[in-house]
Amino acid sequence: MTKYGSFPGARPRRLRTTPAMRRMVAEHRLHPADLILPAFVREGISEPVPISAMPGVVQHTRDTLRKAAVEAVEAGVAGIMLFGVPEDAKKDAAGTAGTDPDGILQVAIRDVRDEVGDDLVIMSDLCLDEYTDHGHCGVLDADGRVDNDATLERYAEMAQVQADAGVHVVGPSGMMDGQVGVVRDALDQTGHEDVSILAYTAKYSSAFYGPFREAVGSSLKGDRKTYQQDPANLRESLRELALDLEEGADMVMVKPALPYLDVLAKIAEAVEVPVAAYQISGEYAMVEAAAEKGWIDRDKAILETLTGIKRAGANMILTYWATEAARGL
Repeated sequence: MTKYGSFPGARPRRLRTTPAMRRMVAEHRLHPADLILPAFVREGISEPVPISAMPGVVQHTRDTLRKAAVEAVEAGVAGIMLFGVPEDAKKDAAGTAGTDPDGILQVAIRDVRDEVGDDLVIMSDLCLDEYTDHGHCGVLDADGRVDNDATLERYAEMAQVQADAGVHVVGPSGMMDGQVGVVRDALDQTGHEDVSILAYTAKYSSAFYGPFREAVGSSLKGDRKTYQQDPANLRESLRELALDLEEGADMVMVKPALPYLDVLAKIAEAVEVPVAAYQISGEYAMVEAAAEKGWIDRDKAILETLTGIKRAGANMILTYWATEAARGL
């Protein structure tokens, strides 16, 4: 043994020596086509309305939504997920504005489709919470509980009007049992066999939704713990996954993203369909707030969070930074 025998022969650091070297051996790469932009469009406004808890994000007018869609296409973003924000006076117990062909979400779908055609995958939130005066994701029974099966009938109607408006993908997000199957049947029976379903397979009851409630003008009273998943449970997600796939989901999603990377990894390992993760409002707000304080490097933190979600197994990432990040990539 020579005097040099105690030095390591294997040196992983050799592959970290320069930016070019690190880029060459990177195991995961973000691409603009991985990204989907969630966007809010509000009825009855003439100027965009900033969302105080989400710096840089607004409730769009119809015109500024068109512009945002064009910018997303130019940046190479794959898709846009649309959320409608109706006037308060149009909210009711059944969320009828959500199934009105001339409701704000359906109008927005037509606007974006008219503006960008098939150059952007147009997705729509299929849920009643934005349109109900009680803020829940479904209709309520006589005891004030969300009625699962009555809600499914409403979701079937929503699927039809959103598809009629020209959406490419519907995203049933209410976590009702059987929602994917009912939506699939409704689409197929109305001649919309080509409209895809992005199933909100593992949607957890999370503290990180706070800023989103402002973004959609939520009227929620109480909480959604009886239908959204318990943060303590992982196996339950795999059961939800099996049911969604059996019912015809084309893609599946985990929401939120960063607090549930273990769930995301498990689901990604288990399926052959595309997997999405939603980097939600609270995740966005934390980074923006810390960056504003000067505590973190904003641009590096954004890239690191997105890379972590991709590394955990996401094929697609819904993020409010989609257009900005795509430009940087």
